[in-house]
Formats: sequence, structure tokens, C-alpha cells
Amino acid sequence: MLSAERRNLILREVHEKKKVFVNELSRRFEVSEETIRRDLDKLDKDGYVIKGYGGAVLNEDYGTDLPFNMRCEINPEKKSQIAELAVEEIEPGDHIFMDASSTTVFLSRAVRKKETDKLTVITNSIENAVTLGNIPGAQIMLTGGILKFDSMSLTGGRALEDIRQYHMNKAFISCNGLDIDRGVTEGNDEVAGVKQAAINASDRVYLVVDSEKFKRASFAQVCSLDRVDVLITDKKPDARWLEVLEQKNIRTVYPG
Repeated sequence: MLSAERRNLILREVHEKKKVFVNELSRRFEVSEETIRRDLDKLDKDGYVIKGYGGAVLNEDYGTDLPFNMRCEINPEKKSQIAELAVEEIEPGDHIFMDASSTTVFLSRAVRKKETDKLTVITNSIENAVTLGNIPGAQIMLTGGILKFDSMSLTGGRALEDIRQYHMNKAFISCNGLDIDRGVTEGNDEVAGVKQAAINASDRVYLVVDSEKFKRASFAQVCSLDRVDVLITDKKPDARWLEVLEQKNIRTVYPG
């Protein structure tokens, strides 16, 4: 196994478990503990983890995004659940925006299966555009902008201009963190700016976010909770969140 492949697997594990230990990783990958320490040194330097005695923990500073392909492999069951609920909110004739999150990749796959008639999708996600590209009767519009290879997305001034010139009736966005006080947050200004433009150009905002993102505040605010119309997640939020969501008149959708 190449060292880069092993580090990706370690990073996926630390993201899921929040903490990993050198001795356990050494046994799992059948390499020396010193090799694992070097892997953790590299992940620490890149900002993904915080190395400590005997292991490492997830870096909760979400200014550093995981590679796109890795984000798609984290919590796939939860994202599939969210996608199956979200696709029921899409109707023939809708003009919708989908952001470049891994959660909307699962949504685009669900939309493809449903083959909704006369659907217009505007997205800054190359992955979403390719997935939806040949749905009969659908019109898929990819924004311009600067390519961010790690996220397979288009950002920058051109992306913002393209989004602002359209009017969508629904925007489906995800986020890195969701906090009662800070609202919807992202890891950097570029990503947040694209989502802000989509929110401002849309009648209704659907936040598609897994339960692990609750009670987290990332670097850049996208919007306050007041701008969200519908929250779609993978499990019932706790009592405090349900109270806040009800106060803000946010319809909450979850399995069961």
C-alpha cells in the first residue's frame, strides 16, 4: 500500500471516530509505529488532525476541507437517507440550485433515479453536472468560475455572477457546521460566498446536513438560521434544537 493511500484511510478513520491510536493503526496496516507517526505528522502539518501522545484527534478547525472523494465516502448511509428525503421535495418544473457538497452528490444521484420532468438545475459542482447531465427533459446549467480540483467545484467572481443572474425557487445546500448562534457555517469565504449567492437568488432554502454537523461553528458564516426554510437531516434533532427550529418556523424532515 502506498503511503498516500494509507494516510487517506487513516484520515477517513479519524474523521469517523474523532480519535486514533498509533499502536492500533500499526497493527491494522501492518507497518511500524514509527511509520504511523510519520503519517500522523504529515496529516498534522496539513491541518487535518492534531497529533498527541500515542495518537491523534480530528482537527475541529474546519478551515481545512477534506478532499472531495474522501468526503463522499464519509457517512454515506446518512447522506443517502438525506438524499431520499430531499428528492421528495423536488417537483416537475422546479428551478433549483445544488451546491458542491458531498451530500448534494447523493441528492443528484437520487434525482437521476427519479427522472423528474422539466427540471432545471444550476450548480457549481462538476460532479453534480455530470451525474445529472443526460436526464430526459432536464436542463443542467454549470456555473463558470475558478476550478477547485479538491472539491470539483467552481468558485470566484464568475461563479457568483452566474448564480446572481438567475432566479431559483429552491436551493439545496449543505455546510461544514450548524450552530444555534452562528447559524450555517463553512470552512472558507469562497465556499460560503457561493452559497450566500444561491440563497439570495432562491425563494426557499433547503439545508441538507447530517447530524454530525450540529453544534459546530466553522470559520465563515453562510447565513443565520432565519434564512433556512427546511432542514433535512438523518435523525431527529435533540429537544433544544427542535425548540429553536420550531421558533424559527423551520420545517424539519428526518427519517421515521
